[in-house]
Amino acid sequence: MEIVNIEVPFSAESAKKLSAGMRVAISGIIYTARDAAHKRLCDLIAEGKPLPVDLKDAFIYFAGPAPAKPGMPIGSVGPTTSYRMDDYSPILMRQAGIRAMMGKGNRSEKVVDAMKECSCIYFAVTGGLGAL
Repeated sequence: MEIVNIEVPFSAESAKKLSAGMRVAISGIIYTARDAAHKRLCDLIAEGKPLPVDLKDAFIYFAGPAPAKPGMPIGSVGPTTSYRMDDYSPILMRQAGIRAMMGKGNRSEKVVDAMKECSCIYFAVTGGLGAL
């Protein structure tokens, strides 16, 4: 199966060229954030304050690190359950411009609707990926 190369920032035009089942290789900056970070970002948007990073056409990996082994700065980073971000993802798509998300599990109908509206892609990954 062919591998499609994706560069981040990731445009709407690039997102529209993808379809379910494609294999991709991603390069560029990928932000990691879980529900607490998503809440903080949405709070900043609601308050009209600037975000700490530009999320236009950005890629967010719903992930968290495991404890670091001795001598290592960080432990393995694996996907976390995506539905915990469902209250925040539509806001971040519509108002901050995120273009791609990666995590484990299904997304709600409101997130899927926002993804269609905003040409945003969700990459579902297998739990335990960080240990590989």
